[in-house]
Amino acid sequence: MSNRIAVLASGRGSDLQSLIDAVAAGSLKADIRLVMSDKPGIMALERAEKAGIKAVCVPRKECANQQEFEEKMVAELRKADVEYVILAGFMRILSPYFVNEFKHKIVNIHPSLLPSFGGAHAHRDVLAYGTKVSGCTIHFVDEGMDHGPIIMQGAVPVLDDDTEDTLGARVLEQEHKLYPQAVQLLIEEKLEIVDERHVKILK
Repeated sequence: MSNRIAVLASGRGSDLQSLIDAVAAGSLKADIRLVMSDKPGIMALERAEKAGIKAVCVPRKECANQQEFEEKMVAELRKADVEYVILAGFMRILSPYFVNEFKHKIVNIHPSLLPSFGGAHAHRDVLAYGTKVSGCTIHFVDEGMDHGPIIMQGAVPVLDDDTEDTLGARVLEQEHKLYPQAVQLLIEEKLEIVDERHVKILK
């Protein structure tokens, strides 16, 4: 069993903080070797540095193309000797090259009940559609956007007076609860990918 992980983030890093807190509490037995971002100066990198975790930025804007960007990221991940890649608000679609470098070892969390409402504006889209239930989905990453086989989901009600912010806050509570659990199952090798759509959680 390997517990060496990297976390990729593009923003505030609240899901990253839930993982850092779970490690500190002893409920997540992970070794967070690296936090990496595509944007400089973001709060996620600050959270990593505060926790004593190596923080690296690979600015997408400074790379000639997607391939160069991802090769630089893979080089940093190899240097840190990580086994698993955890996406926590990382707002870039990964190419088949990157996915295959860490095949079946990349997981993502998305703020809706996939396959409904994928993409970057899940809460807005949920409210616009009139859905009564939303939530979060933790899934393995494949070549599609918000597409890989689902590991865990957590549901929350959508209230009549919800805004994107209030719904988002309720979903975040579920994310912070479930993501450390899912990462622990991952590093314990208790997630079996049965086929391209199904994941079995082993006892």
